[in-house]
Amino acid sequence: MLLESLSAVEARYQEIIKLIEENINNYQQVASLSKEKSDLEEVVTKSREYRQTMKNIEEAQGIIAASDEELSELAKDDLDHLMPRFEELEQDLKALLVPKDPRDKKNVIIEIRAGTGGDEAGLFAANLFRMYSRYADNNKWVMEIISQNETGIGGFKEIIFMIKGHGAYSRFKFESGVHRVQRVPSTESSGRIHTSTVTVAVLAEVEEVDIQIPNSDLKIDVYKSAGAGGQNVQKNSTAIRITHLPTGIVVACQDERSQLQNKLRAMSIVRAKLYEIEEQKRQAEEIATRRAQVGTGGRSEKIRTYNYPQSRVTDHRINISSHNLQSVMEGELDLFIDELTIREEADRLSAIETED
Repeated sequence: MLLESLSAVEARYQEIIKLIEENINNYQQVASLSKEKSDLEEVVTKSREYRQTMKNIEEAQGIIAASDEELSELAKDDLDHLMPRFEELEQDLKALLVPKDPRDKKNVIIEIRAGTGGDEAGLFAANLFRMYSRYADNNKWVMEIISQNETGIGGFKEIIFMIKGHGAYSRFKFESGVHRVQRVPSTESSGRIHTSTVTVAVLAEVEEVDIQIPNSDLKIDVYKSAGAGGQNVQKNSTAIRITHLPTGIVVACQDERSQLQNKLRAMSIVRAKLYEIEEQKRQAEEIATRRAQVGTGGRSEKIRTYNYPQSRVTDHRINISSHNLQSVMEGELDLFIDELTIREEADRLSAIETED
C-alpha cells in the first residue's frame, strides 16, 4: 500500500516537471505547478532513499543467506545500520502521506468572548487577546482587528481579529474552546480567588471561491458606528450587520472607516463560519474521528486553565502544564501547540493504518 502511494506521488512529480517545461510561458500555470512540485519534493526525496535502503537491505539479506562467513558479518553490520533508517523513513513517509487539513496554510480569524465572571472575564479576554498578539508578533504575522466591544475598564466583552501569515490557522486552530482563569481580582479586598471563563473560536479565512453565498440568503443592515457607552461617533452610516438567513448567523462590523470595508470584513467572517459548519458536518460523517485525542475544540469544552497564584497553565487535552505563566501570557505557546500538533498527526496516521 505504501509503495503504491509513493509510486503515484513520484509519477505525479515527473508529470509536473514535464508540464512546467511545456508551459514555460504561462506564468500563472507555472506558478501553480511549481507550488505543487515544491509540496511533493520532500516525499519524493525520502521515497527514493526509502527504495534504495530497501534494496540495500535485500542485498545484505541475500549475502547472509549465501553463508559466506566473512561477507555475512559485514552484511550483518550493514543491516544494523540499515534497518533503523528504513523504519524511520517508513514512519516519515506515512506521516507525509496522511491527508492534511487544507485550511492549515490559511490566515485565521479569532473570536474572543467573555464568559462567566463579569468584569474579570472581560479583563481576561483582553489578556488572551494580548497573548495571541504576542504570539503573532513572534512569528512575524500581521494582526488586524475586525470588531471589538470594550467593557470600559480595559477588558473586552468581545473582540474579533484576523491574523495574516502562512500557516497561521495550523498554529491557532487548537485554541478553540473554553479558557478558564483562576486569580484574585484587583477589586477583591479579601484575597479570595475567583474563577472566570472566556470562550475562543478559531476560523480559517475562506475565499469567495471556496464557498458561494447567494445574495438571497443575506440580510444586510446599515447603521451608525457606536463608541463606548453606545454614543454615535460617526455621522455617516458605515457600520454593517449581516444576517445569514438559513443559519441565523449574525455578524456586525463597525471598526473600519467605510461601509464597503466593514461589509468585506463581515462577509469574510460569515464565509468562515459557514465553511466551519460544513467542515464539522464532514468530519462528523467520517468513521475515524481523527481528533479524538486532542478533543473537538468545541466552545463548550474546557481546554486550558490559567492559575495565577501557582503560576501554572495546564492544557487539559494533553495533560501538560507550564509553570511559567508569565511567559505563556507573553505568547510562548509552542509548548502546547507543538504537542497538540504531534497528537493530531499521530491520530491521523493511526486512522490511516487502521484503514489499511
